[in-house]
Amino acid sequence: MIGEDTLDAVMAVMDAGFDPHWREAWTREQVRDSLEMPSTFLLLADRTAKPIRSGAAVGFVLSRQALDEEELLLIAVTPEERGQGIGGRILGDYLLAARARGVRRVFLEMRANNPVRSLYTRHGFVPIGTRPRYYRTSDGQALDAITFARHL
Repeated sequence: MIGEDTLDAVMAVMDAGFDPHWREAWTREQVRDSLEMPSTFLLLADRTAKPIRSGAAVGFVLSRQALDEEELLLIAVTPEERGQGIGGRILGDYLLAARARGVRRVFLEMRANNPVRSLYTRHGFVPIGTRPRYYRTSDGQALDAITFARHL
């Protein structure tokens, strides 16, 4: 079971890191329910991008494993810490941890206009598909989803 301190740290980054316009943030209940599943993993990081269990987090990765594949569900860094390489270090650490768990391929999905795309491509993710008009913004605009994959 996830501790409330850890959940508080995830939600603090979530609330700061996701603009409500894009409707990407998860609720506290969604995060708690996901983390109670044994196939879900959390990497929570401090300002030095070192993994922590709770406390002053500035970023996280949340993922779900099925056999030798994993889906990167969420990655976030607080706005004031962006541009310092923290997201890249967290993503790199996550990929190493996934490989250590026996993961051979990681998938993720994002809205087509998400600027984090460059982070993913720098880390070896390649687009493998598109879901037209999959996401809706808070004002109803439809956006395509792009699915990426990376072999480990």
